[in-house]
Amino acid sequence: MKNPLLFSLFFAGVAHFSLGADETKPPNILFIMSDDHTTQAVGSYATLLKDLNPTPTLDAFAAEGIVFDNAYCTNAICTPSRACILTGQYPHVNGVTDLFGKIEPENQMLPIEMKKAGYETAIIGKWHLKVEPNFDYYKVLPGQGKYFDTEFRVQGDKPFGQNVVTYPGSHSTDVITDSTLTWLKEKRDPNKPFFLCHQYKAPHDYFENAERYQSYLADVEIPEPATLYEVPDTFGSLATRGHEDYLRLHIGTSIGTRNPRRNYAVDLVERFPEEFPENWDPAEVTEEEATKLAYQAYLKKYLRCVKGVDDNLKRLFDYLKEEDLYDNTLIVYTGDQGFWLGENDYQDKRWAYDPSMRMPLLIRYPKAIPAGQRSDAIIENVDFPALMLDYAGIEIPDSVQGQSFRKIAESGEEPEGWKQEAYYRYWMHMAHHDNPGEMAIRTKTHKLVYFYGVDYEGEYATPPAWELYDLVKDPSELNNVYDDPAYATLRDELKQRLAALREKVGDDGSHYPKCEEVVQNFWDYDRVARETAVQISHAFKAHREAELRHWQKQKEAREAKAKAKEAKK
Repeated sequence: MKNPLLFSLFFAGVAHFSLGADETKPPNILFIMSDDHTTQAVGSYATLLKDLNPTPTLDAFAAEGIVFDNAYCTNAICTPSRACILTGQYPHVNGVTDLFGKIEPENQMLPIEMKKAGYETAIIGKWHLKVEPNFDYYKVLPGQGKYFDTEFRVQGDKPFGQNVVTYPGSHSTDVITDSTLTWLKEKRDPNKPFFLCHQYKAPHDYFENAERYQSYLADVEIPEPATLYEVPDTFGSLATRGHEDYLRLHIGTSIGTRNPRRNYAVDLVERFPEEFPENWDPAEVTEEEATKLAYQAYLKKYLRCVKGVDDNLKRLFDYLKEEDLYDNTLIVYTGDQGFWLGENDYQDKRWAYDPSMRMPLLIRYPKAIPAGQRSDAIIENVDFPALMLDYAGIEIPDSVQGQSFRKIAESGEEPEGWKQEAYYRYWMHMAHHDNPGEMAIRTKTHKLVYFYGVDYEGEYATPPAWELYDLVKDPSELNNVYDDPAYATLRDELKQRLAALREKVGDDGSHYPKCEEVVQNFWDYDRVARETAVQISHAFKAHREAELRHWQKQKEAREAKAKAKEAKK
């Protein structure tokens, strides 16, 4: 081709064709999830902790894509959230309603569909679903996993769980990142698009940070939430406070010594005595002093784990940039749910209130998603897999209850008919952190929470009650207006919407009929129901006090046995 003009035209045509072909190729997909990383600890959500700058890498990442302000989990606990994302189904449909659930390999929809479409699939880090992952490659933590001397379950000749590799001296956040980088560099097929789940244990409690972060925030006074020491009387209900407030001690585990069964003032000083004054005893100080010290220790340990995640994400993103993969990859960052950072003197998650129900959700893909966007569209974690399947060019299976929100991510605008409410249900009644069984509907402006207060079999009752929050006037959910006459019409409308939403998502009560009987008995919450709820409140107080006496005797017996054993030495 001697004619330079023809050569130029030919070259331009080839370049145009190549570009067009590249644009039609499905993107790599990188799904990143940290455990218990709440919006309050992500700078992009501009919270109380923003000036501490715990997440500069994530904040820069978010600025190059879209931030979702109304992303919610359907059940704020680790295993159910992961099962929702794996299947695109609500917990009562996929069968994982608590920490004991699992998704069998043949039901792990997301990696199965990705493999069918030609993606190479891998999962590295926290798994928490008990059975073997149905990915081409996996390297996952056993159960919750350890922060130090990290162990992984890997493929091998033995059954799942018996092929274990250990990294002595490692910290899980570092070695999970190392393992992902090794897979990207040495193990993946560069001729295939990849679907990679990169999932940290951090910052799950009890917040064991790598030693190099011990000086981070050491001399900083962490800002305190306004409700750390006291919440207004308008917060909560009979379900969370009890008759005459005497269940405040027993509902929801605490930062300070409010909850005598489980609190960070005792738990953290036993695990991290270096964070407290020498020989410090929470029983010898006021509740406020115990709360203050425990909160500072809690937040510093938590944020050190967050900082470790953020620094390791920089390592991962830097590699993707070096290899020209960063802009060719749809990257999703989230936590498996929110987490309480001392608001209302609560720790952990589980509640239907926003600190635990809301998830961080940041997405970057510059080929389709403009930088600097925010959206207040309601997104649920059951929607995450539909989005990723959509970008992969895969038809979304009928089994998936979630919807792709690709149009929202790319335009910032909600398509006609997009959902205007999120559904929530927590099933692990009074397990571990003393949270009652509850369900809720969350719109952009209001939240209605129903504490039905029993386990799967309708037993171990705590007092049922309803709560309604006006999120426009009261975004911190501190003023329960359920009985306010001005909200009566809206309250009844939301109850109808909640009932309809339950039917729509398949939570029709058939899964646990004895539990559902209680749900229906207190649904209308008339005078008789309220009087019965007060009686239940009295009965639960007596029951819990008897439990505490039993636990105290067990503790004293263990301590006496330990002392006797030590004396023999």
